[in-house]
Parts: sequence; C-alpha cells; structure tokens
Amino acid sequence: MKTHFKTIIISDVHLGTKGSKAKEVARFLKQYSCENLILNGDIIDGWQLKKSGSWKRKHTRFFNRILKMIERDQTKVTYLRGNHDDFLDQILPIQIGNLSIQYDMIYESHGKKYFITHGDIFDSVTTNLRWIAYLGDVGYTFLLWLNRLVNYHRRKRGLPYYSLSQYVKGKVKTAVSYIDQYEEELAKMAKSKGCDGIICGHIHKAENRMIDGILYLNSGDWVETMSALAEDHDGNWQLIYYNEINFKKSYSSEDDKTISIEQPRELKTVAFESLSKGLKIPNFFF
Repeated sequence: MKTHFKTIIISDVHLGTKGSKAKEVARFLKQYSCENLILNGDIIDGWQLKKSGSWKRKHTRFFNRILKMIERDQTKVTYLRGNHDDFLDQILPIQIGNLSIQYDMIYESHGKKYFITHGDIFDSVTTNLRWIAYLGDVGYTFLLWLNRLVNYHRRKRGLPYYSLSQYVKGKVKTAVSYIDQYEEELAKMAKSKGCDGIICGHIHKAENRMIDGILYLNSGDWVETMSALAEDHDGNWQLIYYNEINFKKSYSSEDDKTISIEQPRELKTVAFESLSKGLKIPNFFF
C-alpha cells in the first residue's frame, strides 16, 4: 500500500540538466499518493536547455508520473514558476482540470496559512542582475560536474558521497550569510501576509524550523539533496529524503512490466559535516 499524504511539495528538479535526478523523483512519486502536489519552481531548467542541456526520455517520464497521479488518484497539481522556468511567464496564470500553473499561492490547512513561492523573487541577484545570476549558474553547473567526477572515484574506493557544492556553501562566509538572510526575509514576508508559515525552494537547502514565530519550510532539491516536504492529515510537516525510503523490491514500470530494483542504500554520509572548521579544501579521494 502506498503511503498517503495530504500534500507533497517538491522543487528544483532542473529537468533538462545532467544533474537532475529525474528517475529518482519519479520513483519517489510512485511510492506515495497525495491530495495535493505542489511543484514549487525550477522543475524544468529553461536556462540550461537554451545552452547545453538536453531533454531525455526520463524527463518526460517524470511528467507521465504527474499525469497518472491526476488521472488515478485525482491529485490536484499546482506548478509554481521559478527563475529557471521563467518561460512560463508567457502563459501564467492558467488552469486545465486538476492542473494549474501560477506564480505563487497561499495554502490553508488545519486553520493555518502558508505562503508558497519558489523564492527567487526575494533574491536581488536573480531579480535585478540577471547576468550575474547566469554567471552563478555556470559556476554551480561546473561544481556539479566536478562533483560527479569526485564521487565516481570515491565510489570506486568505497567512500561515502561527498557534496562539493554543499561544502562550498557551508564554508564560504558570504554564502552562509546569504542563506541566513534569505530565510529571515522570507519569514518576514510570510508574517506581513498574515501567514503562519513560508514554503519555498530555490537555494537547494532543505529546512524545517521556526524563525521569529514563522514556520520556515524549504523542500530542498532533486539535484543533490533529493528531498521533499510532506504534510500528513493532521497538518504536520516533515522532510522526506529519498535515500531514507524503504522501497519495495519490485514495482510496475511505466509500461506495466514488473521490474526488480535494489534496496536503497542507507542515508549517505555527507563528508563535509565531519570536516574541520578551517577553509582548507579536503582531499576528495582519500
């Protein structure tokens, strides 16, 4: 039996890029059912598709899974526009049956109100200095490429997953300061709208904490973290990490053939968590 939630929120899938975990997010959505599915921005990476990205069959399968959720479970799907899928500006807002596409929304549940937005609107870089945002995107893409190379060699040596980009974010003071300010500003925005919480994505950092009386929720991403937010039928929110899910040994694929899959590995140890506090770059391979 599938685990059923009232609402599931995912963001930052970045379909069209090499780093996108399209297969994993589709498998995740196959494991659960929900009344509401909110795709909170950067689901399709239009920036990369215009440059060096490519659309693959696994990216299409992600949307096939969404359509099946609408058809079989009557799931209400809301797609919120992010900065990487800003091409949606040309059609917003639009609603077709159980699918709606819009900028942001206020979600009410169990007497509480949550302002849901991708989060880029509060990022002065992506809003006002687009060329710098593109430059930052190039740098992040390079880090992801380097990260794949690093972890290829680490896996051959039986070493745990190492997140280079997360290490950089955690060690560069300006990045840490930016994330803290970003979260605080979003909490202030929610309070100004009379909401009890804020739900966002954008910075690829999953979070569930209180900020000055406002519940701050960030769904993370499906490039590295592979996480999602889920609300149960009592109104409680939790972060779900793909690497912590106990999948069944087999499941039906898109063409209804039953295939076997491996049991998921234990939650990956993120190497930077055990590093010293200095800024010295560690030896990635040993």
